[in-house]
Amino acid sequence: MIETAAVVGVGAAALGMVLTPGPNMMYLVSRTVSQGRRAGLISLAGVAAGFAVYLAAATAGITAVFAVIPGLYLALKLAGAAYLLWLAWRAVRPGGDPLFAARTLPADPARRLFGMGLLTNLLNPKIAIMYMALIPQFVSPAAGSVWAQSLALGAVQIAVALTVNGLIVLGAGTVAEFLTHRPLWARAQRWVMGTALGAIAMLLATDRARPVPA
Repeated sequence: MIETAAVVGVGAAALGMVLTPGPNMMYLVSRTVSQGRRAGLISLAGVAAGFAVYLAAATAGITAVFAVIPGLYLALKLAGAAYLLWLAWRAVRPGGDPLFAARTLPADPARRLFGMGLLTNLLNPKIAIMYMALIPQFVSPAAGSVWAQSLALGAVQIAVALTVNGLIVLGAGTVAEFLTHRPLWARAQRWVMGTALGAIAMLLATDRARPVPA
């Protein structure tokens, strides 16, 4: 049985992650603005496949490596925290990157859209941090099967990420146009996102929990 606190904790962490600028969000927004919502949703399907790969790796016991090599786990946490702080600085610095700053991308067929979404997610450090460092902290051997808990908590993360990303893809064009004509709102959005990233980074770096073997 999964503890309620674990579900809430993973859900909150997943929400904080998905609402902060990163490779997935930048790609999905740029693709949607450049090629339309259908292209954005196909790309999102590729991102979902990437989540499934990470979830399969986590439930297969990859995180157990960190349980027996605590130094490697600590290094991953600190590297992840440093990466998130770097993203936070990019968001709040003068002339920083707003969430809905889209790049012009060439029109691509559905197969390439899916593949690019998959690749972007697999190479996304934020997702690696989520599955290898954050989710294991919410797994408790006393609550039952570690494998089943990892699978369920990963499903929570995927549900939150796909829901938010889907809504953002559907509204990307409208929001991008809104922020383009309202620089004060765009600046506020960057500071909110940067603050959230910094908070997650500090929590990740200072948490003393260790992963448990699968």
